[in-house]
Amino acid sequence: MQELLHHLNKIYRLAPKAEQALLGICASVKVAKNKDLHPIGHTCRNIYFVKKGLLRIYYFKDGRDITESFQMENALVARADSLFDAQPSQKGIQAIEDTELVAINSTKLFELYDEHHDIERLFRKIYEQAYVATVERIENIQFFTAEQRYQKIKENYADVLLRIPLKHVASYLGISQVSLSRIRSSKTDFSP
Repeated sequence: MQELLHHLNKIYRLAPKAEQALLGICASVKVAKNKDLHPIGHTCRNIYFVKKGLLRIYYFKDGRDITESFQMENALVARADSLFDAQPSQKGIQAIEDTELVAINSTKLFELYDEHHDIERLFRKIYEQAYVATVERIENIQFFTAEQRYQKIKENYADVLLRIPLKHVASYLGISQVSLSRIRSSKTDFSP
């Protein structure tokens, strides 16, 4: 759990009592490769911190499996739509690798907001960061080609890219695996 506290304190410093209260509502979770942490159609009741491993958020559209995002070590993950409105989510969270997480019970977390305002401030900052990341993802789709988005992933996450099956990378970019193979073999791609 120390990894979680270390990560959270980089975002916003918690008082020792708040740290202890937060740890009191956490549990360790392990998810095997290719298994769902949060299946489609279920209501999200936890915010997860990825200690080790790799997740993807996905959904189905017209019978196709679409990857929305990848979440790796030190990421905080939840289905926010489901978490806040207590409705079943149309998206799932799947482990791409064997993954170790810390689950933070959202009901108990929201109760801690009134008692520990620094926890509320911390999670407000986390939600703000998540919102900005969502806007950036939408703008990347709107303004950049699949080739440009692939190059950006390669530049920023080359080591993680090697851990992700190509079908999920292609899905994330909104292209076929054949198109991804063409992009990867082009002269602008110098990866192995």
